[in-house]
Amino acid sequence: MNDFTRNESAARTPTTRAAQRAVKQAPGARPEFSLAHLTVMGCPPPEMIYIAARAGYDYVSVRTIFMGLPGEPNYGLARNPDLYAKTKRALDTTGVRLHDIELARVKEGIDPKTYVPEFEIAARLGARAVLSSIWTSDRAFYLDTFAAICDLARPFGLTVDLEPVPIAGVHDLAGAVEVLRAVQRPNAGLMVDTHHFHRARDNPAELAALPREWFHFAQICDASAEIPTDREEMIHVMREARLYVGEGGIDIASILHAMPRIPYSIELPHLEHVHETGYAEHAFRCLETARAYLAEHEETFAS
Repeated sequence: MNDFTRNESAARTPTTRAAQRAVKQAPGARPEFSLAHLTVMGCPPPEMIYIAARAGYDYVSVRTIFMGLPGEPNYGLARNPDLYAKTKRALDTTGVRLHDIELARVKEGIDPKTYVPEFEIAARLGARAVLSSIWTSDRAFYLDTFAAICDLARPFGLTVDLEPVPIAGVHDLAGAVEVLRAVQRPNAGLMVDTHHFHRARDNPAELAALPREWFHFAQICDASAEIPTDREEMIHVMREARLYVGEGGIDIASILHAMPRIPYSIELPHLEHVHETGYAEHAFRCLETARAYLAEHEETFAS
């Protein structure tokens, strides 16, 4: 950690909870939106930021932790000074803010300490959160590793928000809640994706009973009401064919009503739309439809 980041981290750490409170929005406030990596998967962070700015997003959610997936570029900033400089310039010139980075996976063979350089860069760029998910069934291992990720992120003022994913080791709300209660880290949180929540057959009423301080942001999109039983079809929809908010069968309003008003990261990959219209138009339609849906259900979010 260099002197610049050490000083910045020292200033941020005692106010982590204050920062978390600040990002939560009062009832009736204009919803804030972030453009998520998967929505514009082929765009490097600077291009993503400029697209977000033109469309009217408040934030971006960037995948700076390389996952090594087939065909997926490495957008890590810690070891790419040129990409970092361009990303910072894009944030500075547009006013779009970096909300969170991804994906700090809990998985055998991955040392969580390797995430620290990206945590440092994310904090320098003003990020608030790190998205995490668990890809193993070894409970002792994933509890220790998730706790370690939280501890590594905390000096940078970052929350670590656990996302249950239907095809992962921790695949539903109950599993994620069990992890958070077990690790008891002050910067640990829960990240609900409306697609995954529906696919896991989770109940919004259970969200309403959880501690409000666990919620820092959510991911939104739509999909068919019918839940695929084939794993490959599930993966296809997750990565390539989600629907605009309000165009599918997920009861998004009930899910969001059960949580505080927080920023909504639109994670909505749809390759056919992108091939037809391009990334910029797709990102705009994602935001346009989400805003229309929330406006239509405004009374749902008034409490």
